[in-house]
Amino acid sequence: MADERATSTTETQKKTRLDWRKEKELEEARKAGTAPALQDEEGRDINPHIPQYISAAPWYYGKTGPTLKHQRPQPEKKKEVAPLNEWYKRGIPNIKAPLKFRKGACENCGAMTHKKRDCLERPRRVGARFTGDDIRPDEYIQKDLSLDYDSKRDRWNGYDVNEHKRIIQEYEKIELAKQHLKAEKLEKDLAEGKKPEEIKEVLSDDEDEDKYADDADMPGQKFDTKRRTTVRNLRIREDTAKYLYNLDINSAYYDPKTRSMRENPLTDKDRSSLVTYSGDNFVRYSGDTSKMAQTQMFAWQAYEKGADVHLQADPTKLELLNQEYKVKKEYFEKDKKQSILEKYGGEEHLDAPSKELLLAQTENYVEYSRTGKIVKGQDKAVAKSKYEEDVYINNHTSVWGSYWENGSWGYDCCYSIVKNSFCTGEAGKASYGKMHQENRKKGKKRDHKADDDEDDEETKRIKLKKALRAEEKQQRQAEQLLAMDERSRPYNSLRGDTKEVTEEEMEAYRMRRRQGDDPMKDFL
Repeated sequence: MADERATSTTETQKKTRLDWRKEKELEEARKAGTAPALQDEEGRDINPHIPQYISAAPWYYGKTGPTLKHQRPQPEKKKEVAPLNEWYKRGIPNIKAPLKFRKGACENCGAMTHKKRDCLERPRRVGARFTGDDIRPDEYIQKDLSLDYDSKRDRWNGYDVNEHKRIIQEYEKIELAKQHLKAEKLEKDLAEGKKPEEIKEVLSDDEDEDKYADDADMPGQKFDTKRRTTVRNLRIREDTAKYLYNLDINSAYYDPKTRSMRENPLTDKDRSSLVTYSGDNFVRYSGDTSKMAQTQMFAWQAYEKGADVHLQADPTKLELLNQEYKVKKEYFEKDKKQSILEKYGGEEHLDAPSKELLLAQTENYVEYSRTGKIVKGQDKAVAKSKYEEDVYINNHTSVWGSYWENGSWGYDCCYSIVKNSFCTGEAGKASYGKMHQENRKKGKKRDHKADDDEDDEETKRIKLKKALRAEEKQQRQAEQLLAMDERSRPYNSLRGDTKEVTEEEMEAYRMRRRQGDDPMKDFL
């Protein structure tokens, strides 16, 4: 090819100006039809009006004369294409591993298909070349598949149909199990004598999912249960737009880009009972938003006091700490209120009844007729309880809570203090009287024992005081030793006693220990 390109280059360089003029005149004569046209290797005339960039063949084509063969379709080289059922094998085929090391195999695992530097097995301390143990089988080398354009892009090429059948069978088994459990539950409900409405709920679980899905739409979205699609919509067409509540130019600002109006567009004089929109800020500062803000403020304050808590990193720990703080704060406020009442008095004004009960007067106007019926006004509402009234269970003739003895509630009909127990009537009262007399006798013995317990309590207080003094002394000694240089510190000076710790010493340690991470230490 290079020789031909060099030959054509030298031929063009050898042409003189006269030769170029003659070629130009011959080309004009062919276009005018006075000179015969050029012919290709097959004897067909070449149109002289064809441009040179089309008629001129490239240098690597190897032409010997005028031709247009390079512009005609070239014969395609046929390539063998793999059939549709041939694809890459998945996994490693079941090949038996050899028993002896073969020459030329991998020195690490003993396989013939790779060398030691390409081995993917774990590097052994002593390779299979020297031990001959655990020789791995040869890898399966896939031959190159000659796939055409469509075969390479066929998404189902090499797919196993049995895999899809296995998935379908698995889901069918799950559905049969659900139907079996539903049938068992239905038989159980029928045996227990449940109402048809309750049984119908068991049979319509799938329908309830769609029914509740329609009610659980997100704002600005609509969920279609029939098509299982989510349709985006901005608002309901029948709703009044935010900027139409108040057309005054000095009213709340409306941002058309975000469709938000933070302030309330209606003042008190413009507000009506039918309008439910009060601005976007009203929604932001209602519900759980304020609760979340209070929790975040507590997390910041607790972190400043030394507690390692975070709202997003550890919400459970923060919630437990917040609840503990609220309980202690409520107890502190009650103690503070009680101390003020004890010092200044005035508790009777707090427990005073309402003015309606004191004066027996209300602002509700009610007009009665001669027969006592209400002519104008609203009748007094009858107080209703959420508990069922006059319902007795287990043969009792009184309700639970009608009897009280020694801090326990019970039934007045049989003196039973066990809830949901069966009534024993007068026999139960008689047995309870005998048991009460025995308890009185035991109570006298218990009183003598209580006196001894009081002596024990006094002894415990004395021991606790001694333990507190010893703990303070031990802490002072430890601080002095820690302040000293470790080179001048006595040997084993910080080593504690190996004796058994008593309850009083443990309680003194808890009372005197430092709690730097307690967020309530400064508050209390």
